[in-house]
Amino acid sequence: MKLFNVYPLFDITPLSAKDVYVYDDQGIKYLDLYGGHAVISIGHSHPTYVKKLREQVSKLGFYSNSIQNPLQEVLAQKLGALSACEEYELFLCNSGAEANENALKLASFYTGKKKVLAFNNSFHGRTSSAVAVTDNPKIVAPLNAQHQVDFVALGDLLSVEEILKKEQTCAVIVECIQGVGGLDESSTQFYQGLAKLCKQYSALFIADEVQSGYGRTGDFFAFQKHQIRPDIISVAKGMGNGFPIGGILIGPGIEASYGLLGTTFGGNHLACAAALSVLEVLEEEQLMKNVSEVSAYFMEKAAQLASVKNIKGRGLMLGLEFDFPVAALRKKLIDTQHIFTGSSNNPKLLRILPPLTIKKEHIDHFFQALIKELDS
Repeated sequence: MKLFNVYPLFDITPLSAKDVYVYDDQGIKYLDLYGGHAVISIGHSHPTYVKKLREQVSKLGFYSNSIQNPLQEVLAQKLGALSACEEYELFLCNSGAEANENALKLASFYTGKKKVLAFNNSFHGRTSSAVAVTDNPKIVAPLNAQHQVDFVALGDLLSVEEILKKEQTCAVIVECIQGVGGLDESSTQFYQGLAKLCKQYSALFIADEVQSGYGRTGDFFAFQKHQIRPDIISVAKGMGNGFPIGGILIGPGIEASYGLLGTTFGGNHLACAAALSVLEVLEEEQLMKNVSEVSAYFMEKAAQLASVKNIKGRGLMLGLEFDFPVAALRKKLIDTQHIFTGSSNNPKLLRILPPLTIKKEHIDHFFQALIKELDS
């Protein structure tokens, strides 16, 4: 049997990784400034992460959600405290797409409505309703397209209200910083206005924090800069530092009932052990403070490059925009400089999503390498 060939692959085979470095089968060491799509939050193979997973798998790796799992309770308490979202309730699943799927489903159950409002250039996942609210027709199958979704430009409150006043929309879903779309972010005025309109027209506000959450922006969640409280918050990626886990934080007033949501693997013992290790390291190593400090340093260095036309994003969810397509540059950085970076829907944007443990010396290394490639 062959693999179903849906991924264009770089000719690199990693065998091991430590903190911000990845090592391949040829003995080459790569600086990881992409973190496997912003998944690696506390660094590859962090000792706390390895220890907690090893201890848990030696005792119990999995049982279904039909029994008591105290690790889920501990995770909910610690996540609520560290994120300042104590009043929310937690439903655990396996991925960002599944988190958004459950968020949208819950909003439809709660409001009794079936339409969703999403934004141009959005990305929310590849499952049924999650891909329908993703602004990329190439990956939306006819089956997915049966979902009723309105798309408007990020920042356009007038169009949002025109749609919401029809009283058919169960939810508005938004990335406060767009990831795959190219790191666009609107104003505080827009996000606060969006929250107000959702309340006014009885639609739930879903903040997709799958990529931007878990300290990546310097705040625990990207929406917190704008002083809003979404009805539902979706999380994944950095939550497990590579172990598959996702979830939704569900705001007050949305009541649970048996069978409303469900999952086989979500919130299993190993996933909870991984997620607890991430929260422990985030707090003990003050990684959100590190994010803010390293981000400021990165922006200072980037501002010195005349070829960089725009610096986008916040914290360690960053992008360097040039006046030329970056595909060749990105390949050179991998092949010649041995540095992983990311792409986006914007062909001129180089995305930077490193582990939150990254230091200023790694940023120096990156800019020295970048300057070499730009000069050549």
